[in-house]
Amino acid sequence: MAQDKEETIHPVDRHVGRRVQEKRLNLGLTQTALANAVGVSFQQVQKYEKGTNRVSASKLFEIAQFMKEEIAFFFDGVPLKQPGMAEAATPGFDHDFPMTKQSLEIAKLAPRLPLRKQKAVVQIMREMLDEGADDHA
Repeated sequence: MAQDKEETIHPVDRHVGRRVQEKRLNLGLTQTALANAVGVSFQQVQKYEKGTNRVSASKLFEIAQFMKEEIAFFFDGVPLKQPGMAEAATPGFDHDFPMTKQSLEIAKLAPRLPLRKQKAVVQIMREMLDEGADDHA
């Protein structure tokens, strides 16, 4: 039954949830702190972040205000193209793994490394994942 629910999550709901999670982690907030600020339970914040519950327009407005972020931030990089939907100006980074403090820190630190060291870090990560260097530019 849970599998059916997972398959019915709209990609935009999943993306918005990930952006909420990314911003929350960036700000060093717990799910409880965000929940208290916008008047929901921390379990509700978990469901928002997973995309299993949609964030209503009014709740997204409150989240954006609390995080001092534009509402558009939560839609930046939406990878989905649908009829009547403008294509995103910036290509999205779509993933099916949970955002963590560590993955966010890796993403923040990597661009500060010289290109040669970035390539070395990527190679180490690929080796740790047993992906090697085949077919990667």
